[in-house]
Amino acid sequence: MLKEKREHPKEKARLHPRNRHRERYDFRKLTDTCPALLPFVRLNVYNDESIDFSDPEAVMMLNRALLMHFYNIGSWDIPEGYLCPPIPGRADYIHHMADLLCSKNFGVIPTGPGIRCLDIGVGANCIYPMIGTLEYGWSFIGSETDPVAIVSAEKIVAANPVLAGKIEIRLQDQPNDIFFGILQKEEVIDLAICNPPFHASLAEAQSGTLRKLNNLNPGRTTVPVRNFGGQGSELWCKGGEERFVKDMVRQSKFFAETCFWFSALISKQSHLKPVYETLDKLEATGIKTIPVGQGTKSGRIVAWTFLDRERQQAWANERWKGK
Repeated sequence: MLKEKREHPKEKARLHPRNRHRERYDFRKLTDTCPALLPFVRLNVYNDESIDFSDPEAVMMLNRALLMHFYNIGSWDIPEGYLCPPIPGRADYIHHMADLLCSKNFGVIPTGPGIRCLDIGVGANCIYPMIGTLEYGWSFIGSETDPVAIVSAEKIVAANPVLAGKIEIRLQDQPNDIFFGILQKEEVIDLAICNPPFHASLAEAQSGTLRKLNNLNPGRTTVPVRNFGGQGSELWCKGGEERFVKDMVRQSKFFAETCFWFSALISKQSHLKPVYETLDKLEATGIKTIPVGQGTKSGRIVAWTFLDRERQQAWANERWKGK
C-alpha cells in the first residue's frame, strides 16, 4: 500500500558541505553510469525510487554505482560477507579530516601525495583510502589483520589506474598491535584514521544486526544477515569500541613525534569520557571532537595530537606549506 508521498529536503544537511552525497540519490543518473544497478531499483512505499537496503546484494551494487559515478572507480568488488560500508559517511570522515589539517595550515587544505595517511583496518573495501586519494590526492597506508581483506584491497588498487602508486596495503600479523608492525621506524604520517570494531562480542554484533534489519523491515527478519556485511574482526573485538580506542590512544603515544593527528570514529556517546580520561592521562596537547551523522544516526570523530604548538607550526611549515 502506497503512503502519502513525503517532501524530502534537497540536501542531507548533516553531511559535510563538500560531501558529494548531500543530495538524495539520483537513481536515473546512477543507473546510467552503472546499468547493473537497475534491477535493484524499485519504488518504495512513498513512491520514491530506492533500493531494498536490507538486501546485501542491492547495497553492494549501490556502492559500486556511487564509486563509479562520483569517483571514477571502474572496478570495485569485495568477497562475500565482508563489510560493505555506506559511502556518504566514509566520505564525511575524510572531509572532516581535511578540515582538521586545514586548521593548522593557514586555512589551506594540504593536498597531494606528500600528505601521508594511515587507515587502521582498511578492510576488503578500501573505501577510506580511495576517497582520500581521489578527493585530495593524499597517499595512504592501509593496515589490516585479515589476509583475505588484504588481497581484496590490493586487487581494488591494482584494478584502478587512478589509484596507482597512492595506496599501499600492509598486513598486521600481531592483532593486539595497532601501529607497531605497520609503521616503519621514523616513518612520518600526517594523519591516522580508524573506524574501530563497535561490538564487544559476536552475540552483541548479531543482536545489533537484527535490530537494524527490523528497523528497515519491521517484523520480517529473524536471521541476522548483514545488509552491509562484515567479518568478525570488522564488527567486534574484546572490550568493543571503548577498549579498542583506549588501546589506540595508549599505543599512539609511542608515535607522538611521527604522526600529527590521530583519530577514531566513536559511535557511542558513553565511550567519550573514558577516551578523554586516557588522553588526559597521556598528556595529549590537542583534542578535537567532531560531530558526524546522517539521518537519525549520530556519531563523532575524536582526534588528538601530542605535538606542542611550536612543533605543530614547524610540521605545517616543513610538510604542508604551499600544498
